[in-house]
Amino acid sequence: MASKVFFSREITPEKVVELYKLLGKNLEGKVAVKVHSGEEGNQNFLKPEFWKPMVEYVDGTVVECNTAYEGSRNTTEKHIETLKKHGWSEHFKTELLDGEGPDLELPIPNGKKIKKNFVGKDIVNYDSMLVLSHFKGHPMGGYGGAIKQLSIGVASSKGKQYIHGVGVMEDFWTSDHDSFLESMADAASSVIEFFKGNVAYINVMKNMSVDCDCCAVAEDPCMGDIGILASLDPVAIDQACLDLVYASDDSGKDHLIERIESRNGVHTIETAAELGYGIREYELIEI
Repeated sequence: MASKVFFSREITPEKVVELYKLLGKNLEGKVAVKVHSGEEGNQNFLKPEFWKPMVEYVDGTVVECNTAYEGSRNTTEKHIETLKKHGWSEHFKTELLDGEGPDLELPIPNGKKIKKNFVGKDIVNYDSMLVLSHFKGHPMGGYGGAIKQLSIGVASSKGKQYIHGVGVMEDFWTSDHDSFLESMADAASSVIEFFKGNVAYINVMKNMSVDCDCCAVAEDPCMGDIGILASLDPVAIDQACLDLVYASDDSGKDHLIERIESRNGVHTIETAAELGYGIREYELIEI
């Protein structure tokens, strides 16, 4: 049976909430809302004002994790300051999951490349997660969507190095590329398992640059906005986003497709489907 992916070409904060409601999912208990806080200098990330109605609807806490590279978010002190500068702290309760103390190790017994994942220990404070993703290109992954938010996004600074290095911290930037993509898929599975599937996903196809929101100097968007998607299946929602890019009549899509294909971005989706926490077959329900 195909997974349901709800889709709207209208991109507004209110439409995000409308699509979420169609999922019929009640995120239980204390809700962690995973966002991308945006590297200082980045012009493309989705601002807190856009996400505000959605975060308020689930009464969630915006959560983030420190990065593993130099920038405005690689230490707790700097990341907290960036959260303030970008307005997240003004609008929401916020927490850095790996802000202090040791990491929490999550097992991945069926992982293809890595058998454990490191996340911020404060993830234990939450019962469910709403994954809010800005779909766009990515310098290493080819694209960034729901699976990347679950894996690199939720991993602690140490965990990010571990995933990138395919289990060898010293290989942070030099590991085999497809193995890195498979490690991302592995890591995402551990977060889903931690929350026992109590997770929902929203991808917004807006401000689509070939670069990620983690780039302080990012290329401007290369194609027009497409819409909002919502699903309970992280594999299906990312596959649907890729398909919408390919199906677009926007001439700028070729630049984004080149970035995705040159990094073999679809391999993350292929691996995630093999791991069994989602399927690539979906029913796109346009609203």
